[in-house]
Amino acid sequence: MDLNLRKAILSNIATNDQQQLEATIEDAIQNGEEKMLPGLGVLFELIWNQSDEGERQEMVDALEQGVKQTVEPQ
Repeated sequence: MDLNLRKAILSNIATNDQQQLEATIEDAIQNGEEKMLPGLGVLFELIWNQSDEGERQEMVDALEQGVKQTVEPQ
């Protein structure tokens, strides 16, 4: 069986507008279900590939701060 998860995820969101995409992201984060992680990964890949170097650096900076705040004691 040839299962291309990335293609399936992209197919599921292909006709979504901005509001639907945002709702998908919010729902995945709020539910915290691990089965949603591959979908978020695909969405992040799309964002990353559409970003310039400055935007990518901003994302990495935000990610670093988020990781530190989540892992390190406040």
